[in-house]
Amino acid sequence: MMMDVNAFLSIVLLIAGIVLLIVLIVLGIRCINILNKVDRLVDDVNEKMESVNGVLGTIDRITDGISVVTDSIVTNAVGMVAKIFRRRKKKYEEEDF
Repeated sequence: MMMDVNAFLSIVLLIAGIVLLIVLIVLGIRCINILNKVDRLVDDVNEKMESVNGVLGTIDRITDGISVVTDSIVTNAVGMVAKIFRRRKKKYEEEDF
């Protein structure tokens, strides 16, 4: 009887090992499939980000150009206002003397 119990337990352990091995193989295949899907998703996101970066780069260049133009306009306007006030100041100084 003791031999029968030992044989039975070894058969149960072998069957459990085989089942565990099959489950691990199935889980491994599923993990590989999930990783492939994630890899495709990451590649798609990278492609979209590159196109967005191109658009943002173009917008950045346009805003830099607009900034240069507005800076020059403001500089010229300030220069004109300064000239007007310098002329008025000179007129007032000449009138005082």
